[in-house]
Amino acid sequence: MSHQTGIQAGEDVKDIFANAKSGDQYRVLKIVIEDEQLALGETRQASTTWDHEYDSLVLPLLEDDMPCYILYRLDSTNNQGYEWIFLAWSPDHAPVRPKMLYAATRATLKKEFGGGHIKDEIFGNTRDEVCLRGYQKYLMSQAAPLPLTTAEEELRKIKLNQVQTDISVDTKQQTLQGVAFPMHGDAVEALERFRDKKVNYVQLEIDFEKELIRLTNTDPTELKDLPKRIPKDTARYHFFQYKHSHEGDYLESTVFIYSMPGYKCSIKERMLYSSCKNPLVDMVENNLQVEIEKKLEIENGEELTGDFLYEEVHPKQHAHKQAFAKPKGPTGKRGGRRITRQPGDGEEDD
Repeated sequence: MSHQTGIQAGEDVKDIFANAKSGDQYRVLKIVIEDEQLALGETRQASTTWDHEYDSLVLPLLEDDMPCYILYRLDSTNNQGYEWIFLAWSPDHAPVRPKMLYAATRATLKKEFGGGHIKDEIFGNTRDEVCLRGYQKYLMSQAAPLPLTTAEEELRKIKLNQVQTDISVDTKQQTLQGVAFPMHGDAVEALERFRDKKVNYVQLEIDFEKELIRLTNTDPTELKDLPKRIPKDTARYHFFQYKHSHEGDYLESTVFIYSMPGYKCSIKERMLYSSCKNPLVDMVENNLQVEIEKKLEIENGEELTGDFLYEEVHPKQHAHKQAFAKPKGPTGKRGGRRITRQPGDGEEDD
């Protein structure tokens, strides 16, 4: 069976998955991407309870400069068998391409292993986020009532169960034009909340030092507030839920705004924001399933008036474009024969 990511599990990995789910032979499975396949990295067996050996088994498997997947078996069970923790490890210092490839293949691995066996899914950039204490904090944050604190928000799992991706090893360059900086976990989560209509505005910035796209703002924003959200001296990406009426219908249209205040920004900033824009939009539309109604580029917030947004989202339709008007011909029968030379020229009268 083919997968949309283009990456599949090798037969040996499928056999390991089947054995792992049907018994207690394995405690830990490390899965990596090699030769355009999901491959088995390392395994560990259980020797005591899951929490007593979690850190000693998981942390040594994590590399500081390369992503991987970790499947860790708990001692609890459900109607399908043992329950597992799925760790998606993507360290900050890893190269951009492996980060994107592993992020795009995460849904495929879950499908290959079987989502019904996965109790919790954790995404981590640092060891503190995926160690036993980090997992316990994650469980506490899941049980805590909303709204969560900033620290708890960062520990929440990134749920991408609905992820559908067209990124593969072969199509990546065609799909992601430009520079594909990964998004920090809090930025992804904010966009998920935006998709689920829990927030109506998300602002993102580029962290040039770490080559990440980070979250900067999710303040509740009405149309009248939108111009004030646009910085005057730096570029930003904005996602706005435009609520309005059109032809008697109430609509909520997602508008993506790329704000770049002209030459007030450095050449590096202008180039990177411009290059990252299309990969970001592709990821939000294809991976997070956010339907963007309109994409805009502006220099300052003063452009974002109600009339401007309405005309951009609902442009006037010119139903009939007038063709070139030909001169009218004679009515009725075809006109008389044209005289192109004087009578008698070169001819004799009868």
